[in-house]
Amino acid sequence: MDDAYRLQVDTPLASLDPRQWDRLAGAHPALSHAYFSALHETGCASPRTGWTPFFLTLHQGARLAGAVPLYLKTHSRGEYVFDHAWADAFERHGLRYYPKLLAAVPFTPVSGPRLLATDGEARAHLARGLVELASALKLSSLHILFASKEDIDALRQAGCLVREGVQFHWRNAGHADFESFLAGFNHDKRKKLRQDRKKVLAQDVRFRHLRGREIGAAELAFFHACYERTYFEHGNPPYLTRGFFERLLATQPDSLVLVLAERQGQPLACALNLRGGDTLYGRYWGTMEFLPGLHFETCYMQAIEYCIAQGLARFEGGAQGEHKMARGLMPTPTWSAHWIADPRFAAAIDDFLGRETRAVNEYLDELARHTPLRRGA
Repeated sequence: MDDAYRLQVDTPLASLDPRQWDRLAGAHPALSHAYFSALHETGCASPRTGWTPFFLTLHQGARLAGAVPLYLKTHSRGEYVFDHAWADAFERHGLRYYPKLLAAVPFTPVSGPRLLATDGEARAHLARGLVELASALKLSSLHILFASKEDIDALRQAGCLVREGVQFHWRNAGHADFESFLAGFNHDKRKKLRQDRKKVLAQDVRFRHLRGREIGAAELAFFHACYERTYFEHGNPPYLTRGFFERLLATQPDSLVLVLAERQGQPLACALNLRGGDTLYGRYWGTMEFLPGLHFETCYMQAIEYCIAQGLARFEGGAQGEHKMARGLMPTPTWSAHWIADPRFAAAIDDFLGRETRAVNEYLDELARHTPLRRGA
């Protein structure tokens, strides 16, 4: 019955049964109870870092019928859907943009459900509840990032604006091995990929794929040193602590896949991926030394080779980067939803999003004309 649903605001994650939460989240490794617990309990996503957990839950009797990983945000860092210009416009007009309400997986630009729900009715309750909550709290805005298409439909019905983006994903076309994957490229691209791989191997670099308990303390320490180095080289402090990754390895080990590049038996570079269901998610990369081609081989070619060997259907290569097309990752739309309290700004942002969506669609059409794959491959 519709009236049997009960929304609860600011639900502590620790108060929720992990089994009920994970039934809603499905196999997505970044939506598990353990993943959010690791973010919160190691202080990575906390009030101190500008991520105050404010989870919304939907109950039907004793059953958890829905949940939204929700945060009060005091900045826009670590989101990967950029609204800094919106915040600046608010401030120029004497309005406060922060705090804002955000439904997302902190620091994790991977698509999936954000309205975790048992069915469409529960999803619609969550969508309406989010808008009502943002309005009741008198916040400037509500943002739901990298949501599923089902979420987007419910959020649009609840009055949200929709924003489209692009990522690059690889889909397994039933490849028996890596050679059959390469056979799908046109001649010039295939030749270039083979040459790039040979150049890396010619530098005496070899690779190992480690999953879960195969990742020892030394490998995890090396990974985190590489991860920190990557952030510091770009002038930013890293978002995630070593304790976070240690916690993940302890609580959901099978979701971690480490690609380790070694030279003469010594670690050189690595990429950490998340695995869940039929999908591998490329997440973090770092190296202690620059070598031509090492980044692409470690992050993309090795990940695709792993997916083929494991029979996985999809590899999501992370945010941005049309250069990934040359490695077989094809443009894929992503969506976010936004509710803006001020009607004047809502109208202006709606107009902007309309123009942006047309530009995104033109960009997708342009990329489709430059596919590296053979027709029918």
